[in-house]
Amino acid sequence: MQRRLILMRHAKSSWDSGADSDHDRPLAKRGKRDAARVAAELERLGWLPEITYTSPAQRARQTWKRMAKALGDEATAISVLPVDDFYMGDLDAIHGAAARWPPEIGTVLVLGHNPGWEEALHVLAGGDEALTTGNAALLVGGGATWVDALEANWRLTALLRPRELGDD
Repeated sequence: MQRRLILMRHAKSSWDSGADSDHDRPLAKRGKRDAARVAAELERLGWLPEITYTSPAQRARQTWKRMAKALGDEATAISVLPVDDFYMGDLDAIHGAAARWPPEIGTVLVLGHNPGWEEALHVLAGGDEALTTGNAALLVGGGATWVDALEANWRLTALLRPRELGDD
């Protein structure tokens, strides 16, 4: 079965927000705008996820919230689940979560952090693309299950960079 994985780093966060911890840092104004831009591009490309797994960090959850707002009614059909291991996680965290992903789901969005997400991109698709804030790597692979698919080679079909996308 063909699988599509959207590997996305949270949008730009605010370092001077006064948050009590790194986990609680919110999105910056630019991050809010960029999340909406990426959502619009995913919709335009026909890459809306069937399910989204996100880090529990404030900035990751807010990234999805802004994306969902931009998608409007389209977002209501997308299940969203937090994965504690995605906070500062890596490909191992994605593998662990994938063991619970329904095999009939074809497109999954995983929202997390660097350096783990960028390292996951390098392992899955090769190359040395940077995954800066708000970037979404669109990957195509295959396998009977998500665990099988994550053990195979993936092809990077696009790397969405908010600064390269038009205004929403």
